[in-house]
Amino acid sequence: MVVEKGRGATLNGESRRFNLPERFADGDWLDAVEDIDGPLARLRTEVTVEHPRTIISRNQSPDIAFSQSINAYRGCEHGCIYCFARPTHAYLDLSPGLDFETRLFAKPDAARLLRGELGKKSYTVGPLAMGTNTDPYQPIEKQWRITRQCLEVLAECRHPVFITTKSDRILHDLDLLAAMARDTLVSVMISVTSLDPAVARTLEPRAPHPLRRVEAIRRLAEAGIPVTASISPVIPAITDHEIEALIARVAAAGAREVSYIPVRLPHEVAPLFRAWLDAHYPDRAGKVMAIIRDIRGGRDNDPNFGSRMRGQGVWADLIRARFLKARKRAGFSGERLQLRTDLFQPPAGAQMSLF
Repeated sequence: MVVEKGRGATLNGESRRFNLPERFADGDWLDAVEDIDGPLARLRTEVTVEHPRTIISRNQSPDIAFSQSINAYRGCEHGCIYCFARPTHAYLDLSPGLDFETRLFAKPDAARLLRGELGKKSYTVGPLAMGTNTDPYQPIEKQWRITRQCLEVLAECRHPVFITTKSDRILHDLDLLAAMARDTLVSVMISVTSLDPAVARTLEPRAPHPLRRVEAIRRLAEAGIPVTASISPVIPAITDHEIEALIARVAAAGAREVSYIPVRLPHEVAPLFRAWLDAHYPDRAGKVMAIIRDIRGGRDNDPNFGSRMRGQGVWADLIRARFLKARKRAGFSGERLQLRTDLFQPPAGAQMSLF
């Protein structure tokens, strides 16, 4: 089954509710892109239904704070050029470039599968992560609501969850998240890579405007939901000059913590990123890649555990020092939130399913 839908600008009438400048409302976002880069093709998105046998993925990476995750979708409409998940489309014989952004896969059975896996006797409770390989609140969530359905199962079972997104669409689930937060069952990470509209329009062409993401941080924090702001990826000579301003802005919005990762360019992401630099920043493309290669030990990408998230060398040390100083100035404590696992209740009827 394939569903095709048109794609236009990211912003809609809701932008006025967030008190954004009028020029960012109702399609002007994409028009602004064309003012800078010339006419853009209106892309169309195909969504193919996928029926996996399981929905919880597990990992043993020492670099991340979770061991199990859920991805309701494959591919992402946001079109962020730096997305480390792009190469996963190659496993489907699709391109990590345009196909990753336009040929998407939805898993409508996700909530049912999740309920079944949580009900197994062998299941061990631990925080689940959503948004590890594709954004759970990308535009197609409006129609499919698979993320919402999975959250309803987790809320029913009082199961802890980490959510990572760069979309203010998460506010549509504020009711569920606020209730879970009261029991320390949810933590959200919102990505704000740049506050500069000219940078964001090309770097993350179909993601919500950065000001909407900052507003989402404020709304979530006001609802009692702990929010970490991610300024990842930090791209030298493109976004690194914004480190201090970004941290101050998300702190003022109510973020509980802030994090960063230097830009990573695994596999097919590297040539895509180079092409993006040549198209949008030809005056500094060589400089950007020279610094990235210095941070990554002389390569476009460092895949090694530990160093892949931190980088190495003088440039990595400088970025880290600036981040830590700005983080301290903004008043972030560095205290890590521990989600509760002791409240978990197997889904209704789970025991009956064992017989």
